[in-house]
Amino acid sequence: MELQPTACSEKSDATSGIAWWKRGLDLSLLLILLPGILVVGGLVALIVKLGSAGPVFFRQKRVGYQGKEFVCLKFRTMHLNADTASHQQHARELIKSKSPMVKLDQNRDPRVVPLGRLLRACGLDELPQLINVLEGEMSLVGPRPCIRYECEAYEPWHWKRFDAVPGLTGLWQVSGKNRTTFDEMVCLDIEYVRRQSLWLDLQIIARTLPALWQQCSDLQGASRSEAAPQIANTLESFSS
Repeated sequence: MELQPTACSEKSDATSGIAWWKRGLDLSLLLILLPGILVVGGLVALIVKLGSAGPVFFRQKRVGYQGKEFVCLKFRTMHLNADTASHQQHARELIKSKSPMVKLDQNRDPRVVPLGRLLRACGLDELPQLINVLEGEMSLVGPRPCIRYECEAYEPWHWKRFDAVPGLTGLWQVSGKNRTTFDEMVCLDIEYVRRQSLWLDLQIIARTLPALWQQCSDLQGASRSEAAPQIANTLESFSS
């Protein structure tokens, strides 16, 4: 069934922030997964530190629940003082177009540190956002928080996605993500706002690892496509 933006513009039923069951689920899973999180997080921090000069963490203001800003944490996967103008332009084009939401770093991006593409594809760069979850600024499941210049390009009905607390994973992330258009993403976010429940959160969490595996597979396929012309040129140079 094709998602229609007009069908998503009705008033949301969300009237509060994090429900008790959602907060309980977040804290319970954080406690259970804490040892693994510390080990994996330490390895990612080491990769970032060895890959480029600068701090391990990247802090950026994001727009969350009901349009309120908060400082979102990530592992830094770009070089210091990387230009943001290209991302701003790319974001605005995606919002206005009907094209799939292919990330700017899908192709070779000189701003990304070594192994940065892999960390981003696997979602490992977002592990520090578990601190945001612990502080109640985010949840494990919910719409992704956006940057201020992105929501400035939103249409009025797009703002309905802010009726839920932002999350690390969500209905959009496990429903195709980069294969969807921006409007389809917002429709999925608003659908989550209306349907959010403990059972739905558990379903989304269970579907997150397969979705991340698919992203890593897509990255591997893209890398092979990029490498093919280089290999062909090298073979041609040897034969000539």
